[in-house]
Amino acid sequence: MAGAIYRQLIRILRENGCRFVRHGKGSHEIWYSLISRQHFVVPFDVQKRPTANAALTQVGLPKAF
Repeated sequence: MAGAIYRQLIRILRENGCRFVRHGKGSHEIWYSLISRQHFVVPFDVQKRPTANAALTQVGLPKAF
């Protein structure tokens, strides 16, 4: 079951042109950023704000949590 931080993170990523690529191993998903033109990993069970902010900065977006 996805938490509130995960749902907010996914909403922000989609609004900024990121797209889901595939499920990774364990509790991770592989996404692609049109901003940075790179693949990146998003944990499905993200529960902490620093983890969500790390995913955003990896993509090239400002921290939101």
